[in-house]
Amino acid sequence: MSKQEIAVTTDCVVFYKSQKVEKVLLVKRKSEPFKDKWGIPGGFLEENETLEDGAKRELEEETGLKVGKVYQLRAFGTPGRDPRGRTISIAFWGEAASEEEVKGNDDASDARWFNLQELPELAFDHQEILEFAVQQYHSEKTL
Repeated sequence: MSKQEIAVTTDCVVFYKSQKVEKVLLVKRKSEPFKDKWGIPGGFLEENETLEDGAKRELEEETGLKVGKVYQLRAFGTPGRDPRGRTISIAFWGEAASEEEVKGNDDASDARWFNLQELPELAFDHQEILEFAVQQYHSEKTL
């Protein structure tokens, strides 16, 4: 079997809900691919960290936001999802207690809360990840 060149990333979808307005935290990408497009906070997993720790680290590095608990959604790994090469992302979701102030940092030039009904076009396959996360979030809230 040949050696595989596969990168692993984590993405963290964070929701905030108040008075029936649901928002999600997005970041504007600072560099290519998809420079200046909005996406879910995330990035490459470091060699000695858990998936959950990687998701929380990337979220904090790119937005300044810390969340207590995140829940694993599933893996997203369709070939071609990242033009840099074969990349598998393990996606998580979490919830913020308030619409905390966020600021783009590290790989993000901006970070902002968006109404789920008024989203910009998203980078990579982040629309698919977000739709799956919304389903999971709503199912958790109805239990």
